[in-house]
Amino acid sequence: MNIEVVKSKIHKVRVTEANLQYVGSITIDEDLMLASNIIEHEKVQVVNINNGERFETYVIRGEAGSGVICLNGPAARKVAVDDIVIIISYATMDFEEAKQFKPSFIFPDTKTNSIV
Repeated sequence: MNIEVVKSKIHKVRVTEANLQYVGSITIDEDLMLASNIIEHEKVQVVNINNGERFETYVIRGEAGSGVICLNGPAARKVAVDDIVIIISYATMDFEEAKQFKPSFIFPDTKTNSIV
């Protein structure tokens, strides 16, 4: 039996940009991606603490050290700049493997979006 479990989580980062005219996705600072074990084009769930919105999109790599968290395309309507969001990715794995699996959670500084 396979189950879906949390693979990676960026807990509480600040939205720095919202670009409605872009094709779609979320741009994430490469340092945050590396620290959380999230890769470019990976599907993620975004949870907005400020307004309760929950939605899925895919990741685009942002400039390392920039602190960028930018919602693009239609997702830009689900956030406002300075909102605090949680970004979560999931993985499907065998039930027994999942019991041993350790997800990557990071807790960035919400003022700078840098790794603490």
